[in-house]
Amino acid sequence: MRLPEGDLVRSRVVSDPGAALSAALDRRLTGYAVFRPQDTLLLGGDRRAVLTFEGGVPVLAYDGATDRGGAEALGDLAVPGPYKVELYELSSDALSDAHDTPELRVSPEMPAEELAADSELAERTRVLAPDDREEQSQNDKSALEAFLDDEEKIAAIREQAREEAEQRAEEWGFDDALDR
Repeated sequence: MRLPEGDLVRSRVVSDPGAALSAALDRRLTGYAVFRPQDTLLLGGDRRAVLTFEGGVPVLAYDGATDRGGAEALGDLAVPGPYKVELYELSSDALSDAHDTPELRVSPEMPAEELAADSELAERTRVLAPDDREEQSQNDKSALEAFLDDEEKIAAIREQAREEAEQRAEEWGFDDALDR
């Protein structure tokens, strides 16, 4: 997903993505936020996820590392902090093409619920959301539901856990207890 470059209005490292979502809501930001999760900050990677806003209310999410949008992108981004978050202002007109991409859209409260686990922020966002966005909220899958539908991701987590368990068993001298 490509967006025109906006005007940087805030750049912070935050432990809770809810701080950035709240700042966007309080500013009634029309534009976007670029989230760089901890692995990028600590390991020097280039992973970025983008969340767009209209009047402070989230509209769409996209994770460039996984090339997924919507609830799936939020699921990919829901990792422990810290995050570097940059907020950019951009006109509604510049965002209109992106906002017309249904597979990237999220319900207004979903980022607050899925990234920040903040029901109060989700409710504040829901109240400010336009009425036509409320219908969408009721039809969207949560990031958890989207994650659970991703069998490949679950299989990878299981494999990683199995490998780590075998490694620990070896380190602790439990080799003979392993059922291989």
